[in-house]
Amino acid sequence: MESSRLAVAQRHERTPEERDLVRRLDIFLMTFGCVSQVIKYLDQQNISNAYVSGMKEDLALNGNELNYFTTYFSVAYCIMLIPSQIILTYVRPSYWLSGLEIIWGVITGLIALTHNAKQVYILRVFLGLCESSAWPGMMTLFMHWYTPSELAKRMGFYHSCQAIGSMMSGALQVAIINTLHDAAGLAGWRWLFVINGIMTVVWGALGFFLLPDLPNRVNPRAFWFKSGHDKLAMERLERHGRAEPKRITWAGARRTAVNWVTYFIAILYIATVLASWGYSYFNLFLKSLKNPDGTPTWTTSQVNAIPIGGSAINVVFVWVWAILSDLLRTRWILIVAQAVIGLVPCIAMSVWTTHPNTTPLATAYASYFISYLALGTAPLIMAWISDLLPQDPEGRTLIVGVAIATYYAVSAWSQVLVWPAVQAPYYKYGWQSSIALWILVIIMTCTLRYIDLKYLLPKRENFRATLIEGSDPAGRSEPDPDDDPSTRKSI
Repeated sequence: MESSRLAVAQRHERTPEERDLVRRLDIFLMTFGCVSQVIKYLDQQNISNAYVSGMKEDLALNGNELNYFTTYFSVAYCIMLIPSQIILTYVRPSYWLSGLEIIWGVITGLIALTHNAKQVYILRVFLGLCESSAWPGMMTLFMHWYTPSELAKRMGFYHSCQAIGSMMSGALQVAIINTLHDAAGLAGWRWLFVINGIMTVVWGALGFFLLPDLPNRVNPRAFWFKSGHDKLAMERLERHGRAEPKRITWAGARRTAVNWVTYFIAILYIATVLASWGYSYFNLFLKSLKNPDGTPTWTTSQVNAIPIGGSAINVVFVWVWAILSDLLRTRWILIVAQAVIGLVPCIAMSVWTTHPNTTPLATAYASYFISYLALGTAPLIMAWISDLLPQDPEGRTLIVGVAIATYYAVSAWSQVLVWPAVQAPYYKYGWQSSIALWILVIIMTCTLRYIDLKYLLPKRENFRATLIEGSDPAGRSEPDPDDDPSTRKSI
């Protein structure tokens, strides 16, 4: 028992050199990832902001085109995501992630030139193909560079940049409407895509120098990476029971394909994201409100600005959940807590949509804002994957891809059915489906925690003990008969 406590203490003790490495990773890797995520979410969220800011009228969008914009993007995102995760283990992340960001920046700018929905559909497909690499790719890099006590905070901070991007999107649209609308003959919503495109291309180019690539294959252009830090990074992986990054092989793919964790995590991730999806239609709710005389309750600028308050709540609470996760060294309790909180607005909105005349409008406003409290599950699930499979970097990389790809495959059709824009804000099935999903999240999270304690934890402890003793510094907790070096082939 005493030796076990000593080993734990040693795993969390950091030398000045290690602190310097982590500080440099935070300054350069995290900065690139976070700014990239802000810009990426600007590019995604702006389609909704543009829709309520003149795009609907200019392009004659009178049906569910907004839903289909998301559908085309999601289908392409889903198709490319797993191949992108595989390519990421062969091509340097500084080339792959940065190059794709530059391409999607150009595509974003081209949306400003569209004149009908079909043109937007085509561009959204290519946008989805390119953007599929960003979020899962950065999450995978974090798993390789950060330790368990550092990981959730970084993932949470990175994930919160989606909300920051959403806040900036609304604020940027308001600023553009007030300053650039009709400048050079372009409507304000078109200027939004032009500015986003320029920002994306410039920042993507910086990734060639800011991304460190992998601990065992460091980016030679990373001017900030200190000599000797690569060896220190590898030592950190070994000390914390993590195997070094590997190229995905057929053996690793087969092992992941038959691993029940792959599908369990995918379903859990899908359920958490879809359960909280109602918040994203806050602006449609605001746009639908009318005064007694039939005039809009909120101006276009206000429709874009009010959800910024919800995004601010999102940012703060994603940080809170992530910091608590690393501080308390738990993932599952905080996922369950968010699910319980998420149930509250779903139940309230189910009542409001069914009885809008007898339920106070304040109930709807409060529910939308409360929904933002429960948007911090994704980084906790990703950190949990790293905890569950420290010995299998191939499996972690693929599971992240499978989970997110499956989510986009489901959301591509489910959002049109469950949250059709023509029903806004009185969705027939949206909030009720979210109630069912949050209950599923609670059940699955508790089940996975039980299985982890009962079956997975002992295997991890054996692997860590073997790794620390040095008998198998790059292996797994138990040999894989399908992974014989003499027959190993790359995907």
